[in-house]
Amino acid sequence: MGKPTGFKEFSREKVPYREPLVRIGDYGEIFTEPSVAHLQTQGARCMDCGVPFCQSGTGCPIDNLIPEWNHLVYEGRWREALDRLHATNNFPEFTGRACPAPCEGACVLGITNPPVTIKNIENAIIDRGFAEGWVAPCPPATRTGKRVSIIGSGPAGLAAAAQLNKAGHEVHVYERADRIGGLLMYGIPNMKLGKDVVERRVDLLRAEGVQFHTNANVGENIDAQKLYDQSDAVLLATGATKPRDLPIPGRELNGVHFAMEFLGKNTKSMLDSRHDDGAYISAEGKDVVVIGGGDTGTDCIGTSVRHGCKSMVNFELLPKPPVERAADNPWPQWPRILRSDYGHEEVVAKWGDDPRQYCILSKSFIDDGAGNVAGVRTVEVEWTKDDNGRWNMSEKAGTEKEWRAQLVLLAMGFLGPEHYVSDMLKIDYDDRSNYRAAHGEFSTTVPKLFAAGDCRRGQSLVVWAINEGRGAARAIDVFLMGSSSLPAPG
Repeated sequence: MGKPTGFKEFSREKVPYREPLVRIGDYGEIFTEPSVAHLQTQGARCMDCGVPFCQSGTGCPIDNLIPEWNHLVYEGRWREALDRLHATNNFPEFTGRACPAPCEGACVLGITNPPVTIKNIENAIIDRGFAEGWVAPCPPATRTGKRVSIIGSGPAGLAAAAQLNKAGHEVHVYERADRIGGLLMYGIPNMKLGKDVVERRVDLLRAEGVQFHTNANVGENIDAQKLYDQSDAVLLATGATKPRDLPIPGRELNGVHFAMEFLGKNTKSMLDSRHDDGAYISAEGKDVVVIGGGDTGTDCIGTSVRHGCKSMVNFELLPKPPVERAADNPWPQWPRILRSDYGHEEVVAKWGDDPRQYCILSKSFIDDGAGNVAGVRTVEVEWTKDDNGRWNMSEKAGTEKEWRAQLVLLAMGFLGPEHYVSDMLKIDYDDRSNYRAAHGEFSTTVPKLFAAGDCRRGQSLVVWAINEGRGAARAIDVFLMGSSSLPAPG
């Protein structure tokens, strides 16, 4: 694919972000627009692999036809590249911005060289598709008369809605927030995924016939049983929204917040009033500690820097990852290596130091005497393997430390879905409190009730949510019609 010798001739060059000290002054997207020549050169690096691991197995969960559209971009056949991209991915503008790109971790070129910049090329294809007017509403020619209700409008719910609507069903999506998008709208900050990008796709789905209901909290202001009774099928796509807490002394102090509360309120206030309403948790002038790494931790860092925080520290419990793959982390596994994301880069640009502190265990929050958090007490830990190869953590004596903080953000992941809707509908749970439903079938223990996304599989990636939504749509279509022409993702 691409140029047969391109992988030997060209080096990997990512599309750069905007300059850190410039972008922290606004909430605009961090991305820059690459030249066509740059993208064609990077597409030329795609090898003619015997087995394209990027699009299957440990690579892309939705089986994106990556070598095909890389080759089409190299040849300047952008419209065809868009068609091949949409063949497997309902929302490439979301994955092209917010996916960590497991496809690149599985790229065959990555065995010996830096992998192809797959994510950059994907994003450029869909952005050009919208710019050229190639992406337009395409409502189904006929309707089946079947009604499907989807609870939750995150990536899983939206993917299922798109596919079920394409099959001709009447699709209703219920979202408890005031805007459609779930995690895409209020979980991922604007600088990483512009809300105009989300609304653009939602408007397209609406034009195709999907019916959206906001401020519709099923189980509270919408009767769950009545919704179930009036639907031919119901899909639960409620996400994994129960955050992991940190129940240490001082947890009740003012100024200790879950990451999603911080991020969600920030985005809503920005959209409602450009922050003029003050209805958000401000980091301005504060020493901020973010506990937990990953994408959510990075988003808390980037948002706090934009607020004008005084200082930033990010605690990570695990050791610092290696720069290159370790011996026990071979290709094509996801490379567990040190990465610096946009938030880390911004802190380095502003203060000169990486905010991450590794092997740090939080022991208690410090009270300022008036019920507000004033800091965090920590201790360093070390990790060792026992005779069975299991990792064990132990505290290092004499490493206790106090860190100033007037704002602490907990970004330690999620434990599973909230249960108030599912309890009303009387479904079973797995041993991790997720909705019990097998992948591929997506049916719960209640007739005509299905589940997909993080509420079924646990906290995961946007691209996995799309996989699940597409898979659940096919399962529902088979349930309603006896067969389906919708594709079955891997």
